[in-house]
Amino acid sequence: MKKFGLKTSFIFICVMLCSGATFAQSGHSSRSTANLDGTILSVTASRVNGKTGPIRAENLYLYENSVEQKIKNFSYDPSPSRIVLLVDNSRTVPASVAQLQKAAMEFVYEIFDGDQLYVIAYDEKPEIIQEWTDDAKSMEKSLATFRKKGNPYLFDAINAASKEVLVPLMPGTRKTAIVVIGDGLDRGSKTPFDSMLSDLQNSNITVYSLQLKDRTGGAYRRYSPKAAKVIKYLTEKTGGKAFPLEKAQEAAKFICDELRKNRYLLSYFPTNTSSYDERSIFIDADDGIKIRFKAAQPPNIK
Repeated sequence: MKKFGLKTSFIFICVMLCSGATFAQSGHSSRSTANLDGTILSVTASRVNGKTGPIRAENLYLYENSVEQKIKNFSYDPSPSRIVLLVDNSRTVPASVAQLQKAAMEFVYEIFDGDQLYVIAYDEKPEIIQEWTDDAKSMEKSLATFRKKGNPYLFDAINAASKEVLVPLMPGTRKTAIVVIGDGLDRGSKTPFDSMLSDLQNSNITVYSLQLKDRTGGAYRRYSPKAAKVIKYLTEKTGGKAFPLEKAQEAAKFICDELRKNRYLLSYFPTNTSSYDERSIFIDADDGIKIRFKAAQPPNIK
């Protein structure tokens, strides 16, 4: 296994330089979504009850900070996904190594052409298990290095996965996700929960989870939410979804299908709102359409 360090930092710096060049050409950034096309949001949408037909802008109703906005465009996003599997490798995690390996492997069977996976295991430090791949044999070999040791520094691990692995791919890559395989317990991270969640919302990262039973039995956490609430907040506030570990195969299929088939780009020009405050977003839809989105967005700074 590889620890986050010089190699990852070097890659991070190089990609950030490239991203800087892209920014100069396109006018996009990971924190600023206002540009010549307006503000762009990633939205998950699907029809329910067996209904078919395309979902159009006129089927949706968008509000920014309680002010209704006119949607300029709503289009299907066919781009490939980049998914980080973030696996709790701590000593007391309530699952066997074999269960964790099996859950992670389900994703390599479900990803689509062009999608790639990156695996990080965390205890007191996040460790790279597998760099970007779509190869099942490479994944199986890498996952053999899972072991249970130390305490779960979940928030530090999410921070590393976000800033060192996913953010450097932006703005060119919009479909980025973290799948937390664990119970949401954090014991000792230097990264505060609130700032970690805010960073996820300010980047285009959706969090899903294969959730384990809370090993603390719901014990009160002094400086962060209870473990189960951590998973709830991470998934719901970034537009993701949680599944029990026992349904890993079903969850992997749902997540990969959703990212490939049900992700859309919504654009609009904000009116009657502040350009410098964090935005609260609400999107409603016609009957028969199910929609998920990030509840908060970064400011509309041009």
